[in-house]
Amino acid sequence: MQLTILATFFETSPTVLAMCGAGILIFFVALWAARDDIAQARGLDKVVALSNLCFAAPLAVFGALHLAAAKALATMVPSYMPWPLFWAYFFGFALLAASLSIATKILVRWSGLLFGIAMFCFVAMMDIPGALQTPGDRFGWILAIRELAFGAGAWLLAAGAMTNSTTNAATPQVKTTFLTIGRVVVGITAIFYGVEFFLHPQGVPALPLQKMMPDWIPAHLLINYLTGAILVVSGAAILLAKKTRLAATYLGAWIVLLVVVIYGPILISALSNPSTEVKIEGINYFFDTLLFAGVILALASATPPTD
Repeated sequence: MQLTILATFFETSPTVLAMCGAGILIFFVALWAARDDIAQARGLDKVVALSNLCFAAPLAVFGALHLAAAKALATMVPSYMPWPLFWAYFFGFALLAASLSIATKILVRWSGLLFGIAMFCFVAMMDIPGALQTPGDRFGWILAIRELAFGAGAWLLAAGAMTNSTTNAATPQVKTTFLTIGRVVVGITAIFYGVEFFLHPQGVPALPLQKMMPDWIPAHLLINYLTGAILVVSGAAILLAKKTRLAATYLGAWIVLLVVVIYGPILISALSNPSTEVKIEGINYFFDTLLFAGVILALASATPPTD
């Protein structure tokens, strides 16, 4: 039995090994960096203390994917951009650098700012044009809004890392701007996704994805309708700036729970499949949803307790 498991491990695609290895490494780095915050937090604030971890680990996974599968990903670079392979490698290294910065909480105001700008560029250059080509395909718009939320989440991390400095009078204004942009984008995203789950409750929860909920997971409709309700109610509170931190905390904690109890088993099932494509798909689903949780927890972390 042990020999079979070892043989399967060593036969795994280098891309899969790189993605898993990078994610696990950054997970423990971020967990170590957050140890004091976790110990001092009370109740659900312990989940909020994991915001950087939830954000950094997916970036490491996707950075490893860009480096290991650069030639395939280079085909996604817009045709008007020169040197597509260069950009695939460049963004892979950039993702790894950002993940390490966010995990260790070093220079997050800059890594968050730059990653957010990159995501907004992707939305403008690829996601929105792609969605406009097939406006009837809801998944094109779901992807565009998801990438927009990832960018806003990075700016929320940057805002959370900013301190009011007497030597830089612009810092409070910049922080307020980032918080406002992040709050509005997260609120709209949550409401939009919540409505999607009421209209299409057959898919996996938290993020409206093309993947259907596996048959071995019970209470499909109940989970998705409940997720939709939490998204809409929390999103409305966030958008209206009513108990923003509390709403973001509950919503982020719920999505982290879904990542563990729903996407965790899906990931394990995918990794046990001999197909490399299935393995990569399972990893992407898990870490995409974890990153979405990181976005919402970043809002909770950056928002003052009084809001």
